Amino acid sequence: MGVTDFPTKIAVVVRDDLATWQRLNVTAFLMSGIIATGPEGTVGPHYEDADGVHYLPMLRQPVLVFEASADGLKKAHRRALEREAELAIYTHELFSTGHDDENRAAVKAVATDALDLVGLAIRAPHRPADQILRGLKRHP
Repeated sequence: MGVTDFPTKIAVVVRDDLATWQRLNVTAFLMSGIIATGPEGTVGPHYEDADGVHYLPMLRQPVLVFEASADGLKKAHRRALEREAELAIYTHELFSTGHDDENRAAVKAVATDALDLVGLAIRAPHRPADQILRGLKRHP
């Protein structure tokens, strides 16, 4: 199944000046938000190999990964808010926090327009998602 076989599009956008480990970390955290809030059927059944060993289920839908400059990320964030897309964010401050409560406090302390975004994830119908992601490059 391809991206267009689903009613929504899921995408992650990471800032293009992050180290590789940061890009991967941000992507993993952002996808946890998308998965945790998905409608029924977002996650498929458990996997099982030929020997009967069971593995955790995964997202059923393809995920598109993009990169953007800090300005491009802010623009995508603004567009996502305007289109009321389901949205997860990761700010630069979260690299130095120690746990979830500190993460929430770090985000809560900053006004929307002043967030130092390093990544975001969206789930939205195709047309709004395309409008949010317009002009961004796919991650290499």
